[in-house]
Amino acid sequence: MEYMTLPHDHGQAMEKALDDMPSPEMFQNASDIFKQLGDASRLRIFWLLCHCEECVINLSAMVQMSSPAVSHHLKQLRAGDLIISRREGKEVYYKAADTPQVRLLHRMIEELMETACPTAAR
Repeated sequence: MEYMTLPHDHGQAMEKALDDMPSPEMFQNASDIFKQLGDASRLRIFWLLCHCEECVINLSAMVQMSSPAVSHHLKQLRAGDLIISRREGKEVYYKAADTPQVRLLHRMIEELMETACPTAAR
């Protein structure tokens, strides 16, 4: 990266940070993930799916929401590749995707809520 002269010199060497800074596209991707989890109900559903595999009807009961509302949140979580689904007969089961990104998000949520997750690998 071409080095620039900053308007104010605060005595910090910013060249290394600027060299290591991810691209604007990478920041956009991260922002999109945080948007997916920016709804408290969706965050609860994601948290549950990090711990179990469930169908819409059971998830609805667990979070005390209507099935259409839960389905709406599941659709958004799937679009963000945060959860996966599988069909067994007429039933569709959902769970958190098994990716480094999803495991990190789960750990972050656990840490933010200061809860102990019995199934999370620490």
